[in-house]
Amino acid sequence: MKAKQALFACTLLGAALPAAYAESSIVDTLKDGDVIADFRLRYESNDTDDATDKATAVTLRSRLGYETPSIGGFKVLFDYESNFALVDEYRIEDPQYDVVLDPEESEFNRFQISYSKNGYSAVLGRQRIILDNARFVGNVGWRNNEQTFDAFRVGYKNAEWNMTYAYIDQVNTILFTEADTSHNLFNVSYSGMKVGILTAYAYLLEFDETDTENDTYGLRFNGKHALNDKLSVLYTAEYATQSTDSFDADYLSLEAGVQVAGITAAVGNEILGSDEGSYGFQTPLATKHPYNGWADKFLSTPADGLNDRYLKLATMLSGVKLLAFYHEYESDVGSTNWGDEINLLVAKKFGKHYTAGVKYADYSAGDIGVDTQKAWLWIEASF
Repeated sequence: MKAKQALFACTLLGAALPAAYAESSIVDTLKDGDVIADFRLRYESNDTDDATDKATAVTLRSRLGYETPSIGGFKVLFDYESNFALVDEYRIEDPQYDVVLDPEESEFNRFQISYSKNGYSAVLGRQRIILDNARFVGNVGWRNNEQTFDAFRVGYKNAEWNMTYAYIDQVNTILFTEADTSHNLFNVSYSGMKVGILTAYAYLLEFDETDTENDTYGLRFNGKHALNDKLSVLYTAEYATQSTDSFDADYLSLEAGVQVAGITAAVGNEILGSDEGSYGFQTPLATKHPYNGWADKFLSTPADGLNDRYLKLATMLSGVKLLAFYHEYESDVGSTNWGDEINLLVAKKFGKHYTAGVKYADYSAGDIGVDTQKAWLWIEASF
């Protein structure tokens, strides 16, 4: 099921709309749909202590599209995405600079048919898929070209259960490239317990072009419990095991925190394990930027694995979001010091449609790697 097949299916559905709604004008019906309009103007810098120059990117991401109203439970959605660089002093556009992963390009971001009724749902075509906290499957929404999937997805959701299955035929990456796949994703969550949500998943990945496999099975539990009117405790535990054609590795994530007086404080430890120093646990479909530091030094897990211990502080002050992380990194096997990192964010939403923010990452290298500082400033309008 490639994108052109999804386009053909959407065309067939569009042709059927007049017959389905013979009693009213198709034009009047489509007036009740939703226009998609999203624009983000962003400054991004990357100052990596290497032989290349500091990168400076000023980019405008535009996303325009439309979703029809529900017609017998069916909807058609499409949006077109483009990235334009006002300042392009960054690698991908110019090799003398450090990397910013936002190439200048345009494409159909999504083109899908969806069905939803009585808790059941299905989506066919190029689509966005985000499962749980996006640690294993996500859209990489921080980059200007989000990751989408040519896929068939079905689900069922009620007050306690949320079940999803997806078959992915093609991954459309943030670099405007495509990868043929035969991925099968299973995700089931149960929220009928007062103490939290329990999730089980199996992500069975097959990469057609390299004829390789990567199978991950895991359990996740997260929750929040109020001790009194002012104090709540937060907790998350997750374990997964991964097998490839040649290697095996484990994943473990633990986080505990408190919410008091509008402030969230938490400590966490995420371990992407290693198979005796030869292979590190990988998350090829994940939204990786929120994890292991915003400097993006560990988008691919090192062969000796990664042990990330962190502190987190978050609050809202007069409508302004404040967030800070401190990370310490080391290898899962051996004794490699991978350095430490500070992350800071300030963001505010203005009304229903506008957001502005500033963000900073400062990575200090350990035994391996190079110091890196990154900064972002952005404004976004979404309608």
